[in-house]
Amino acid sequence: STTASFPLQQLLSRALRDGQRWGARSCSSAPLGRLEPLQCQDLLVQNALFTGDLDMVQKYFTKSSAINLIIETRGDVLRWTSSKRGLWSLSYEQELTTPLHITAGRGYTECLRLLLLRGAAVDLAPGGRTALHEACAAASAACARLLLRAGADPEAVSEQGHRPLHLCKTSRPVPHRCVQQLLQHGASVNSQTEEEQDTALHVASRHGLAEHVQLLLRHGAQLELRNKEGQTPLNAACAQQHQPQDMDRYYRVCQLLVESGASVNAEDRDRQHPLHLACKNANAQIAELLLARGANVNVMNYGGNTALHNILQVAAYRRGHRPELVVRALLNHGAVRVWPGSLLKVRGLGERGRL
Repeated sequence: STTASFPLQQLLSRALRDGQRWGARSCSSAPLGRLEPLQCQDLLVQNALFTGDLDMVQKYFTKSSAINLIIETRGDVLRWTSSKRGLWSLSYEQELTTPLHITAGRGYTECLRLLLLRGAAVDLAPGGRTALHEACAAASAACARLLLRAGADPEAVSEQGHRPLHLCKTSRPVPHRCVQQLLQHGASVNSQTEEEQDTALHVASRHGLAEHVQLLLRHGAQLELRNKEGQTPLNAACAQQHQPQDMDRYYRVCQLLVESGASVNAEDRDRQHPLHLACKNANAQIAELLLARGANVNVMNYGGNTALHNILQVAAYRRGHRPELVVRALLNHGAVRVWPGSLLKVRGLGERGRL
């Protein structure tokens, strides 16, 4: 829902009077959060934007000064706030947005096109993200294409330190088209997020997105760039927990990375190799792939554990992943047997007739 203090006509009149100030606001996202936004309480305007009603959007947003109005909406995050000393309440965090952000984030291409034609500021970011960030996060390739053709910056950095390319992480049908649009319009394939230092290849690998990975590799994504945790994209793919039905997706990602030359013995800050991580997630296909490519089966991580230790530690609660297949692969490739207490777990699996 949208909170507001001005009826629409009064809001538009004020926007017309303050036209110069709107121009200054569109230059940067940083000061916007500190300025009082114009707020719209007209339910018809809200409904037009949030439902993608083209006729109503066309009716209400006739003047260019209204196109870039900043709207305060209720977010999804609950936060403790205090309006009086000692009195705290739990309320939804308020977010700043614009008509362009709302339509781009919901895939309303015709409404978005109309707003752009009427002069919407394409890189305005009152809430910390541009409309292009919103379109990419929603995997709306058509909206991303419209924004990029209108001059949206494919390298815009959000308040959280993400570029649009870092937000392309959905597995919806034809999900890689946003990535394709961004790369075609000059997005840097190896740019890193400011906090985690992830590249787009880290993000795609972590989410098991093989088509993204393939596309990024074709455009020169580096295989050995490391994030804040010291992970390469292969480490990130192996480290991500996934359900049995997703095992093939993650195997395909790892296969693409390894066949493109990713090091199978790259260690992160905890000295975890891809094999350690794959075994912790009980993915036998990935373990077999890494072992076949020369992964060190007996190397220890920072805690003194080998890959065999890792799979034995998770075997009891990852039975749907068939951990006995991982144990067998490791033993067949020369894994040194571990302490007797762990062997009980292996024997237990074997007694069920699955080893």
